[in-house]
Amino acid sequence: MSTAELLSIEPHELKFVLELQKQISSSLQLSNNTDSYVAFKVKTTNPKKYCVRPNTGIVLPRSTCDVIVTMQAQNEAPPDLVCKDKFLLQSIKTHDGATTNDISAEMFNKELGHVVEESKLRVVYVAPPQPPSPVREGSEEGSSPRASVSENGNANGADSTTAKELISRLTEEKNNAIQQNNMLRQELDLLRRESNKNRGGVSMIFVTLIGLLGIIMGYLMRKT
Repeated sequence: MSTAELLSIEPHELKFVLELQKQISSSLQLSNNTDSYVAFKVKTTNPKKYCVRPNTGIVLPRSTCDVIVTMQAQNEAPPDLVCKDKFLLQSIKTHDGATTNDISAEMFNKELGHVVEESKLRVVYVAPPQPPSPVREGSEEGSSPRASVSENGNANGADSTTAKELISRLTEEKNNAIQQNNMLRQELDLLRRESNKNRGGVSMIFVTLIGLLGIIMGYLMRKT
């Protein structure tokens, strides 16, 4: 903050985020430090380039006033974003109840013996933020293919994940089938032993188990 006896200025410099072919504005806040009415006037070294609203005014005692400075659209940026433009804020005490209509050029003329306070402000250009770089399609050298993105927005790794899930499910089904096959073999061995003891021929249960065993083995052959 620029501190003065009459008006304090915040900020102490005018910053413009420079974007070509676009009007840009910057603001100042003037704070009256006194119990008197204070008149002000804003001047610039390049009046055709800037529009100041208001460029003159009255700041009431212990109150504030905002000033908007608009820079006209620029066709090109200066080298290294260095700007030599300057602003001058002049302020002077005036009578109570004064309005903008009471302001005249003679009020700020020091040669007439008026006590005029002056604050100089410089102009600073700031480079606009750079947009993020677009993501290149396909994997680059040294990068993992899993990091690439397909046209439909899904990672290529999704297909691999689906295949792994399918293989895992088939493996689980195969293991269950093998387990059931082993159980049927045990039952078959038990029936064979009972059949040998009874020698009464092969029961219907034995025939059914043999059929189920054939079905399961065929299922396993298809899955693998």
